[in-house]
Amino acid sequence: MTAGNVVSIGALLPGDLLDRVASGDVTLAGLDPTDYGLVRGERVRDAVTRSWNRLVGVWGSFRHAESRLTQSDRTATSLTRDRWLRPLFEELGYFGLPLVRSLPVGGKDYPVSHQWRDTVPIHLLGCRVPVDRRKRGVQGAARVSPHGLVQEFLNRSDDHLWGIVSNGLLLRILRDNASLTRAAYCEFDLQGIFDGEAYSDFVLLWLLCHRTRFEGDPPEKCILEQWSTEAAAAGTRALDRLREGVEKAIISLGDGFLTHRGNSTLRARLDSGDLTDVDYLRQLLRLVYRLIFLLVAESRDLLLAPGTDGTARRRYEKFYSVDRLRRLASARRGTSHDDLW
Repeated sequence: MTAGNVVSIGALLPGDLLDRVASGDVTLAGLDPTDYGLVRGERVRDAVTRSWNRLVGVWGSFRHAESRLTQSDRTATSLTRDRWLRPLFEELGYFGLPLVRSLPVGGKDYPVSHQWRDTVPIHLLGCRVPVDRRKRGVQGAARVSPHGLVQEFLNRSDDHLWGIVSNGLLLRILRDNASLTRAAYCEFDLQGIFDGEAYSDFVLLWLLCHRTRFEGDPPEKCILEQWSTEAAAAGTRALDRLREGVEKAIISLGDGFLTHRGNSTLRARLDSGDLTDVDYLRQLLRLVYRLIFLLVAESRDLLLAPGTDGTARRRYEKFYSVDRLRRLASARRGTSHDDLW
């Protein structure tokens, strides 16, 4: 899932959950102002706006100072932490974030820079240190990438479940991940948010990364874990509904093709065994999932090339889109004309 300056990879915190958080869905636990440590009667959006107003100025000052650094400063770590990340994390509730330099697990030390409440590793680096690549000679990035370091630590530790890694330009939320081949994280493009004045993306950052989201005793009781668990359950329910829909579509299309007067060749191939029942089912499945793919792509505006003019877009939607077929199917049962298919 990608939306502006927010990217969700894997099923950790899927897009529909992020939408519910951003919209303040009252059915989602943990979104009350008191859940964020605010006093009763104080509004969450007011707190977010105060943070935004402060950080816009801090960001501008930090970027100006960074532009004046020489290339000999390979990491810009001190500047990034002191002039940008410390104020950012203060606005997210992490006052006095302890510097730990390393965290031990299984007889091995992991050079993670900070930790919150003994349960949340927070690895903060300079803006000139990539999050996804190693950088020789840099503490916390020399052996593996900063992202890889935090992920490996979370996977090995029984006492840590969620963590954060940031170089001031990107911020990622990570979780203990059993899969060694599929990454799972939620990423915020801090540079894009503040350079582009994307206040709505900052709202989601504040709501999702606030310290109260990570705190739980044990860690499995934290709000983020509750949200992730609920999202997984919702995904399972959605898959069940999708499975039922696919079954109905296969039956409807399969019967329709067999009974249509123009498909005598299809019936003959099935009767003779030239086309087996299994092969027919496979073709129906392929057709159904192609339609699902097209419907999803259309709903997310991914089919037409970026910059397509309005006339061409309206022509496609009105005369050629799969969504048009869906609208027609919901409005009438059909006619004697079969050329539309």
